[in-house]
Amino acid sequence: VLSQVIGTAMGCVIAPCTFWLFYKAFNLGDQNGEYPAPYALIYRNMAILGVEGFGALPKHCLTLCYCFFAGAIVINLIRDRVPKKVSQYIPLPMAMAIPFYLGGYFAIDMCVGTAIVFVWQKMNRQNADVMVPAVASGLMCGDGIWTLPSS
Repeated sequence: VLSQVIGTAMGCVIAPCTFWLFYKAFNLGDQNGEYPAPYALIYRNMAILGVEGFGALPKHCLTLCYCFFAGAIVINLIRDRVPKKVSQYIPLPMAMAIPFYLGGYFAIDMCVGTAIVFVWQKMNRQNADVMVPAVASGLMCGDGIWTLPSS
C-alpha cells in the first residue's frame, strides 16, 4: 500500500512537471513542430462533443453510427450462426475497427508480422513454433514504445 501511495504521489508531481516542461520549452501541439501531439486533436473534439452534445457532430454522423453499429451486430450474428469453415472467413468488426482508432500502422505491422511468420514456418516450422511468440511480443513492444517519442 505504501508503494502505491508513493507511486501515485510521484505521478501526481512528475507528470504535471513533465507536461509543464514540454509546454514551456517546446511548441507542443503544433502539427509542423517537433512534438505534434496527434491525439490532442482527437481528445479536444471528444471534449467539445461532451460539452455541446450531439449537436456538435456533422449532419449525418449519428445515422452513420447507427448503421455501422447495426452492421457490426449483423456481421457478428452471421459469424456465430454459420459453420466454422465459413465463419473463419468473416472478419470481426472489432478487429476491423482497430486501425480506425489506432491508425493504419497497426494493421500494416500485423500484416508484415503475419508474412514473416508464414515464411518462417515454411523455412523451419519447429523453430518458428517455439520462437514466434517471443519475437512477436518483442516487435509489438518495440512498436508500442516507439509511440512515445513519435507522439
